[in-house]
Parts: sequence; structure tokens; C-alpha cells
Amino acid sequence: MTAPTKPSHNGPTDSAAPSVPAAPSAAPSAEPAVSGEPLHSPVIDWFDEHARDLPWRRPEAGAWGVMVSEFMLQQTPVSRVLPVYEQWMARWPRPADLAAEAPGEAVRAWGRLGYPRRALRLHGAAAAITERHGGDVPADHAQLLALPGIGEYTAAAVASFAHGRRHAVLDTNVRRVFARAVTGVQYPPNATTAAERKLARALLPEDEATAARWAAASMELGALVCTAKNESCHRCPIAGQCAWRLAGKPAHDGPPRRGQTYAGTDRQVRGRLLAVLREAHGAVPQAALDRVWHEPVQRARALDGLVSDGLVEPLADGMYRLPLS
Repeated sequence: MTAPTKPSHNGPTDSAAPSVPAAPSAAPSAEPAVSGEPLHSPVIDWFDEHARDLPWRRPEAGAWGVMVSEFMLQQTPVSRVLPVYEQWMARWPRPADLAAEAPGEAVRAWGRLGYPRRALRLHGAAAAITERHGGDVPADHAQLLALPGIGEYTAAAVASFAHGRRHAVLDTNVRRVFARAVTGVQYPPNATTAAERKLARALLPEDEATAARWAAASMELGALVCTAKNESCHRCPIAGQCAWRLAGKPAHDGPPRRGQTYAGTDRQVRGRLLAVLREAHGAVPQAALDRVWHEPVQRARALDGLVSDGLVEPLADGMYRLPLS
């Protein structure tokens, strides 16, 4: 969801992505050569005109602002992230500022974004950045990947969006754009595949600045135009090249797409328990937690899970608090 500051994307004439190498003639490849060159300029030009003005895209956000946004935006819409992000960056403008506070304060500030383990992971990454890199978010992909709580996607996103490095950045939006425009199917697989990673690398421009812009532009196209439902093909800059559209938009025939439920789940119970602890600003008794959910077995399971995940610390005499260490 983030993007680097806006460089020129008029790269050298050889800035097209390399074609997927063809197999020797004795064994013809079932996979055709792929080039992203026809897609790059239309998508990047569209992005230059239509990209949302988001705080983590501004130069003053820096690499830390990009990293914070990437943690928050995982499985969470921009509208919910914006107010929490602004408050977070005002309180902790650098990794060292966050690292100096207890992990529980990160969980408290996370509010109702959901998946609060992300807050602990971001706190852990901030501490590692402070200890290993002098408080500056590294630009090197391998160093980013070595930070606690950082996976392949986040490392590639921060290196690309914050530092303008050349990496394939595959989130759900990008995967959907590539599935439709290149592969000709409505939806990508439920989990990222090796074939998708290979395709993303094949589509990546050679020029580093153009590649970073392409990563952000293709992501924004999926978020605003090539959406999961009610796609706006009439606004798409590559509609004329889209394999799925040209094939008549065949319906998805793969495994059922996973839906997310919340009501009545352990996630809902965990959220209610954490809400009590966030609002208390101190330890709370078991009885206060017991009041948030009527079913004792599920409530106990959810609380045990929070303790196991390090989001809650049990104390003596049946008291609980957000973690201090």
C-alpha cells in the first residue's frame, strides 16, 4: 500500500523485465515467455495521476513510516489504519522511541486494528533496528529480512517503497492484477505460489527506480480498480491487454476463496479481553475479564492464547496486564 517518493520512470530503453527463458527446442516449454514492458508505462502513468495521498507515501515519512504502515496494513483497510498510524508516528517518530517503551504500550496503541501480535512484532523490529543499525531502518533486503517479525513481503516492500530498491512486492492486490492481466484467471491461488513469484520477477523492470514505482503502481491498481469484487475495467489503463477481460472474464473455477469470519470466534473474544486491558492502564482482576464473554471455556481458551502469544502477562492473585518486557 505504500510507495516511494516519485522518481522519473522514463528509464533506459532496456528497462523492460527479462523474458522468462524458453526451454531448449528439444523440450518445448509449456510456459510462454513473459515481458512486462507493455504494462509498465500505462500502469505507472495511471499511478502518477491517481495515486492516493497517504501519509506514508510522503517523503517526511521516511523508511520507519513505511515500515509502520506495512505492519498496520496487513489484512486491514487504509481507512482503519490512518488514524492509528498518525497517532503512532506522533508518539514514536523513530524506532528508538518505540523500543524505549514497554511492548504493552505498543499493544495498547494498536487499538482495534486487529491481529495485535503485529504490534509486538513491530516493537521487536524497532528494538533490533535500534541495537543493530543505530536506529535507522536498513535498506538492504537481507538485513530487513533478518529483523524479528519481518517476512519476505515486508522486507521487499520496505526496501522498494522506502529505499527505491528493485524487488518483486507481492500482496493480494498485486497478485490479483497479475492473475487477471497476465494469467487470465479471475483470482490468484489462496496462498502465494512459486509460479506467482517467478511471474512477478519476470514482469519487474530492470531499472531500479522504475521497478520501485511499478511495485507501488501495480499495488494501487489492484486496490482501486482491479478490485476483488466490482472491478472497474473501464478505468483500467491496461484493460486492452488484460488476458482475463479479453477471454470474456471466465468465472473462478479453482478452490473456494477463503472468507473471514469474526462474530463468535476466539478472535472476537481475544479482542474484548484486550480492550479491557488497554483501557485499564494497569493490572486487572480475572473477574473483570470474565464479564466480557459469557462462555467460560472459550473465554479461558482465548485468554490462554493471549498469554501464550505474549500479549498478556499473568500476575499473582489472578491479575493480568499488558506485557512490560
